[in-house]
Amino acid sequence: MSKKEKTAFVCTECGADFPRWGGQCTGCGAWNTIKEVRLGATAERHKRRDGYAGGKSEVQWLSDVVWAREERIQTGMSEFDRVLGGGLVKGSVVLIGGAPGAGKSTILLQIIAHIAQQGIKVLYVSGEESLRQIADRAHRLKLPSDKILMLAETSVQRIADVMDEVEPQVAVVDSIQVVYTEQAESAPGSVSQVRESASYLTQYAKKNNVALFLVGHVTKDQSLAGPMTLSHIVDSQVILAATDDARFRVMRADKNRFGSVGELGFFAMDSAGLKEVRNPSAMFLNRPEKPSSGSVVTVLWEGTRPLLVEIQALVTECQYGNPRRLAVGFDQNRLAMLLAVLARHGGVFTANDEIYANVVGGIKVTETSSDLAIIIGIVSSLRDKIIPHDVFFFGEVGLSGEIRPVANGYARLNDAAKHGFKKAVIPKANAPKKPIDELTVYPVATLAEVLDIASEL
Repeated sequence: MSKKEKTAFVCTECGADFPRWGGQCTGCGAWNTIKEVRLGATAERHKRRDGYAGGKSEVQWLSDVVWAREERIQTGMSEFDRVLGGGLVKGSVVLIGGAPGAGKSTILLQIIAHIAQQGIKVLYVSGEESLRQIADRAHRLKLPSDKILMLAETSVQRIADVMDEVEPQVAVVDSIQVVYTEQAESAPGSVSQVRESASYLTQYAKKNNVALFLVGHVTKDQSLAGPMTLSHIVDSQVILAATDDARFRVMRADKNRFGSVGELGFFAMDSAGLKEVRNPSAMFLNRPEKPSSGSVVTVLWEGTRPLLVEIQALVTECQYGNPRRLAVGFDQNRLAMLLAVLARHGGVFTANDEIYANVVGGIKVTETSSDLAIIIGIVSSLRDKIIPHDVFFFGEVGLSGEIRPVANGYARLNDAAKHGFKKAVIPKANAPKKPIDELTVYPVATLAEVLDIASEL
């Protein structure tokens, strides 16, 4: 009599396992994602694992570990290098995700074409598109293709064998959701297959000092498909997304062991592929010639550089029972908090009004320096007061109505001045010690001071 096959219940979103089926995953909160999977009792599965990095399993003194500064490869796109922290680190594993049509395969093909021209051996492994389709894309983008090695394969063991033969220094696997390993018995794209395949390829890349790109799919909510462990396995995780203007793409580093998290790179899509945008502030400040109420400019700090963006607000009388408040591009709870502060310390009441606030261009704001601009945008729309085009605001608003300083204040002021802005309303603690040419600074300490200055602009 054969032994009963062992099974487990695993969440397809985060990879958490359970002894029995349930409607909701307690790990990530997702519904209807717990699936039954078989636990293959193969000898390979029970072998000792050396971790994702494939290091030796032995105790060493930290002082005895050989240390060396990481070597980086320039990709030919300074925006992409910026997101990675200064270039592609040899032996690192980078997961790049994005919606269909975002340009993941296009930008990777452009990058490895440039790397190949440096005399570095590259390998592009395609599990989704045929080699002819990729060749057509390279021809359309006018890329030099004589030094790019291609492979159509989905078995990670076979991919590793080919890498042993050709010994590439940089490789691309497109995509991690379609490759499979014989160590897992489930179908390609399942939680166990994605986890085991990524682990296998990562170990190979670390042991052989191969810089590896893994292409990943995204779900409907723009999060990476597959188990949460996939993000832990790789060294860097970047997302490529389209902005509200379909011509532009924004790349964001969600994880980076060799650079800053939250760093952004900006690209424009045309017939020749993706091209880097040298001045991203101009990309988000395409404002109409005739100013309108509710429109305010602020200076964000994204990664290692300032970024000028426009905040738009619309306040309208509520026609129904409960007024609606909608924040697009920043936290909804922050909007509710700012409205409460505005009422308590600014004397501006909006309890019976519907309020809509939007960060133009589709960018997501995660810092608090936009507080001042959001409040002024709301007051501007409520009072139908136009804020001049040459004025900008930044600063955090506290619950007691104080205006709190933000990091990198001088760099924000300097960048805005270079873009032609003449007046700045900023926290008093961020006031520059020496004047900036052609820029008038209004330092403020309270919300009441901000409202007084805004009414006189």
